[in-house]
Amino acid sequence: MTVLTQSMFPEKFADETELEDFMALPSQALIDDMARLDGDIMILGVGGKMGPTLARLARRAAPDKRIIGVARFTNEDVRKRLESWRVETLKCDLLNRNEVAKLPKIPNVIFMAGKKFGTDGNEHFTWAMNTYAPALVAEHLTDSRIVGFSTILVYPYTRVSHQGSIDADLPHARPGEYANSCVGRERIFEHFSHLNGSAGRMLRLAYSIDMRYGVLHEIATQVRNGETIDLTAGHVNVIWQGDANTQTLRTLLHCTRPSSPLIVSGPETTSIRALALAIGAELGKAPRFAGEEADSCVVVNPRETARLFGYPMVPVSQMVKWISRWVDNDGLSWNMPCHYEVRDGMF
Repeated sequence: MTVLTQSMFPEKFADETELEDFMALPSQALIDDMARLDGDIMILGVGGKMGPTLARLARRAAPDKRIIGVARFTNEDVRKRLESWRVETLKCDLLNRNEVAKLPKIPNVIFMAGKKFGTDGNEHFTWAMNTYAPALVAEHLTDSRIVGFSTILVYPYTRVSHQGSIDADLPHARPGEYANSCVGRERIFEHFSHLNGSAGRMLRLAYSIDMRYGVLHEIATQVRNGETIDLTAGHVNVIWQGDANTQTLRTLLHCTRPSSPLIVSGPETTSIRALALAIGAELGKAPRFAGEEADSCVVVNPRETARLFGYPMVPVSQMVKWISRWVDNDGLSWNMPCHYEVRDGMF
């Protein structure tokens, strides 16, 4: 088994195959934790942006466990790719009670399903996907540890100089329906955790970085194209997707009764201006800016994940170099903006 170390970091990624292979290399800490974890792993909503690389990472880190990926699989290529990595697949609509009832009762569950983009005008489906589907899953998997994905958008705006929200800070009513439905998702899992005496965690994620999408991809594309970057939402937290997937899997050993939130992100509050300038230096282009940084943003302080897992393996400076080379070489884009700059809650 190949174990990821920083000495293995490439200068750049030639293509998607090389990128995905690298993101799915397990650290020794993850391998050790997966050996300590009792039982197999089932990933619900595996067909999304992070799901396939997380499933492949789990497969490599835990070769003796069943790794099961569950989704509707509207894209059969995703299913074929997972199966080529020896990840079992099950087709299931998580909004269908009868289909959910047929899912195997696996001890360790990662819930990645959810709805964000396209919420405006389709609020009913967003609430169903973000609250009803979790209820059906938690009602069925009464004895499973459930690590579910949430978002930092449940937090209020805080002053950037105050180091950001922490895990224990309470959710805050936000404009738009997406963030509020995510509070609903957290409360549903919390309710069933109380009811069943089961363990869980809700991961408040910010912002996962892949070469094909994400905050850095958006900034790098704007810099390369000479587009103006709005600085109003002037600060973010980011984490390499491989590190986010690693922390997600390792969280299975740190579930609580009842379920509780845990921030997954990089430890730095990073300036959008500074990121654009660093990318511009790599590309040999001067960024164009508009506006001024707001005094407050949704930023976080992931001190608990730092205590549990240490510093993420890939620092921001390395991500900047990789994304600059990827965009400069016309690497693939998924054209899926994360809308980090949105402040009115409308997605």
